[in-house]
This record gives sequence, structure tokens and C-alpha cells, in this order.
Amino acid sequence: MDVAVVTVGDELLAGDTANTNATWLCTELTDRGVSVRRVITLPDEIGDIARVVNEYRAEYDAVVITGGLGPTHDDLTMAAVAAAFGQELEHNQAAEDWLVEEGGYSADVLDPGTTAIPAGADPLHNEVGVAPGCVIGDVYVLPGVPAEMKAMFADVADQFSGPERFVVQVPVDEPESHLVERFADLRDRFDVSVGSYPGDHVRVKLSGTDREQVEAAEAWLRERVDLLEE
Repeated sequence: MDVAVVTVGDELLAGDTANTNATWLCTELTDRGVSVRRVITLPDEIGDIARVVNEYRAEYDAVVITGGLGPTHDDLTMAAVAAAFGQELEHNQAAEDWLVEEGGYSADVLDPGTTAIPAGADPLHNEVGVAPGCVIGDVYVLPGVPAEMKAMFADVADQFSGPERFVVQVPVDEPESHLVERFADLRDRFDVSVGSYPGDHVRVKLSGTDREQVEAAEAWLRERVDLLEE
């Protein structure tokens, strides 16, 4: 399953808010065997969001969008997703009923924009906040507030799955540039993905869907590098 993650918000692009949602979603999806193929951050602009949604939903199995939900002037994600599907935004009675019955809100004080989602979409209820999310086709629209996003994603997490992946990490006490030939040999010998992440030392990540291949690759590499003393 190939997925794209889209985060929306001028505050993310300006550096006013750290984009922790993207990292969290990528981790959750990867842990479920999903391949995250794209991560993009977009401004609060309907045209940009709609264009990317259309592009990504044609290319990937699912698109997960977070941010820009609610009734304020810069909450434009629902309108953009509706435009991408050629639909209108419309009041969703099920979303309002849930907010009244489960959230304890009074219907007469709810802003009409709060419960507006694209026509034909299924609402996702917000256990932590007010603004509902939705699912339309293969596009999942979640809030940007991290606590709200995480709670809502839990309701749809079972819809994201793939083959179990096995991951090991090898701490190497050599410059990354010295390892290039050994990495090439490793990839030729074993059906694994190889990631190399320099820092105080080089962290080599080996992953794959065949446990025996991953374990064999780890053993092979450990015999051929200077390991960091732990």
C-alpha cells in the first residue's frame, strides 16, 4: 500500500509550528507495513491543496491530509478536498448529531462551517476537539491539532496495512563515505533496503519483509565494518 501524507498550514511553512504530524503519521503508517511515498506541506490555499490531492490520489492508494479544519477564515482544507472531487461542501447531520449527543455541544451555537464536509464524504468524529474529519474515496482528512489528529487516525488505522517488515540497526564507527562499496555489495547479496544516517556515528538501517534475509544481511555487515562500541 503506497500512501502520500499532506500537511496543510501557513504556520508550518513559516516555521512557526514544528511539523510533528508528518513524522508521527509516517511512523504509524510505516509500522503498519505501508510505504509512505510522498510527504508535502502546503499553504492554506484551496487551489494548491486541490491540485495536490488530485495528483496524489491518482498516483497512490491513499492520501492522508492533516490541518486546516474548522470554521475560521484560513481553514480551507475541506473546501479544497471538495473541489478536488468536484463536490460542494454541505452540512453533515451525522457530524452535528455526534457533536450534540457525544460532545455535549448545543446545536444552536455550532458554527455551520464546523459540520460542513464534501458531499458524499463520511464524517470522522473528533473525540478531542470540535471539527470533524472525513473520508471521501481514498482521501482521509484529519485535524491539524496533534491530539485530535492522533485520536481520529486511531479510528481509521485498520484501513492501512501491508506486509510485516523487519528492521535492524547497526551502529558503525566509520565515515559514511568509506562504506559505499560494502553497501553496494550488501544490496547485491540480500533482498533488503539499506538506509545510512550519519551523525556522531553512522546508523545503518536494514529492513525487509523476509526476516531471514534481514538477519543474514545484518550478520554479513557486522563482520565487515568497525562497529561502534556500545
